[in-house]
Amino acid sequence: MKIALIIFGFILTLFSFLSLIKSPKWWIRVLDFPRFHVAVLLTITLIAFIALYGLYGTAEMAILAIWVLAVLNEVRFVFHFTPLVKVEALRTEQQKPNNAFTLMMANVRMINKKHQKFLQLVLHEDPDMLVMNEPDEVWYQSVRHELEKRYPYAIKEPINNTYGMLFWSKFKLEEPEVRFLVEDDIPSFYATVVLPGGDKFGLYTVHPRPPRFLQDTETREAELLLVAKEVKQNPLPCVVAGDLNDVAWSRTTELFKEISTMLDPRVGRGFYNTYNAFIPLFRYPLDHVFYNPAFRLVSLRRLPKFGSDHFPVAITLNFEPQKEHEQEHPVADLADRQEARELIQDGLEKGQERDAERKNGTGS
Repeated sequence: MKIALIIFGFILTLFSFLSLIKSPKWWIRVLDFPRFHVAVLLTITLIAFIALYGLYGTAEMAILAIWVLAVLNEVRFVFHFTPLVKVEALRTEQQKPNNAFTLMMANVRMINKKHQKFLQLVLHEDPDMLVMNEPDEVWYQSVRHELEKRYPYAIKEPINNTYGMLFWSKFKLEEPEVRFLVEDDIPSFYATVVLPGGDKFGLYTVHPRPPRFLQDTETREAELLLVAKEVKQNPLPCVVAGDLNDVAWSRTTELFKEISTMLDPRVGRGFYNTYNAFIPLFRYPLDHVFYNPAFRLVSLRRLPKFGSDHFPVAITLNFEPQKEHEQEHPVADLADRQEARELIQDGLEKGQERDAERKNGTGS
């Protein structure tokens, strides 16, 4: 039993410290996800070891010290998404926000057949804008007739590779674009949204590839950081939404925020885990909304599941540019910008390789 605890503890310790390596290798980046779970399991292992065997030797003390460091390493990442930390995104102080909008976001899961249950949820929530990740042509045809009645503006790119995307809006869209930033089968959207009062903001929707077995994350990092740079250069305040296939506490997400100078409303509030809806004990915050300090938070909610492996999310923001200076935002330094440039270059090269493989019939 003692040997088993030591082996298990050092496996968890390895998970904790391996994730510190700045590498896009899938077997490293996937360790960004279970930081909370590793911290909990390693804490249980540590307590069990002390309870069963005590602290009687230098070797045992050294082992436990290493485990404590591994736990603290994991906790320092997820700690920012607890109420113990000061919130990053401030709430509106207006009793009746007069320039507000609600954005609903859902990864519908392409193979999910509960189209009508999803549609009922959308009609009940009645958001001003709706982002759908993973819809194929079947999904599009199943919802289009009802949604087109409510949403006069849309951007549509249903694809049967689990990276399709649909965006529906009650507000006017200017210069809507379907872009393929890194790979020619992974779309993202951009549009200028015109609020009823005439104010405008830029909206980006993204859904890059996740880390998977033998599939590294160069293209995910590149797509997110390319969008971050565009946001920074955009003269309009911006919102970025989508299934980023990355957790809120990863280095990539942190770098995205620093380059874009955007806020995360979950900091100081909670995890808002959205995946996996089928496994309560193993859930992670993969669906994100980031925004410029010109917006104030009204509400952020995780909505009921509807058959997908993701929970949908609804966020209500109020456009208050006159108070933009009151919200502190992340800022990139020289090292951050250099890191971003290198990751973008690596990702673009990897994207070109994958595109070439698909054209030659050898890629996935």
